Amino acid sequence: MLPWVFAIAKRVRVDGYRKRRRIKQFEIATDSFREDSSTPPPPQAEVCTFEALVADLPDSQREVLTMLKVNGLSLEEIARATSSSVGAVKMKASRAYAKLRTLWLNSASWGVERKEPREAQ
Repeated sequence: MLPWVFAIAKRVRVDGYRKRRRIKQFEIATDSFREDSSTPPPPQAEVCTFEALVADLPDSQREVLTMLKVNGLSLEEIARATSSSVGAVKMKASRAYAKLRTLWLNSASWGVERKEPREAQ
């Protein structure tokens, strides 16, 4: 029994080392960021709100997204409130996310700087 316990302890220790190495690999030193006071903050007119983001969505998708993200309702609660199935609620939410993603990628007028995805190393 004792060798078994030692084997588990060894694996847990190795997992801990691996986890710390992964976390350290993605940390960025804050000293590398410099304060840039020459760029003024964006005007309030350019800052987009949730309402502005979802304005282009169909009513059913907007309703589901608002209930899900703003009101914090569960999928089952939304399905009961909209008289639809949980699968239909998931589909509407998924399509709303996809449309918002497309709108965001195609729009440069929101005043939000996009980060390009990092290449695999």
